Amino acid sequence: MIIPLEQLSADTLQAIIEDFILREGTDYGAIDASKEDKIAEVKQQLEQGSAVLVYSQLHESVNILPRDQFTQAES
Repeated sequence: MIIPLEQLSADTLQAIIEDFILREGTDYGAIDASKEDKIAEVKQQLEQGSAVLVYSQLHESVNILPRDQFTQAES
């Protein structure tokens, strides 16, 4: 289930993004991006809709996925 961003407080969204960045070890190539830059990039992707917050009832967890990956997972 996709969680609309407007249903979360700014602090909650920040915590979810930080957890995602630390867990995923996001690859930024040769550029050594700061934690703040990574957070801003993920937040921008969520706001633009290219990434979505997804709640898994099975795992009782929230994750961030590319929108096209979530669509494929639903099929």
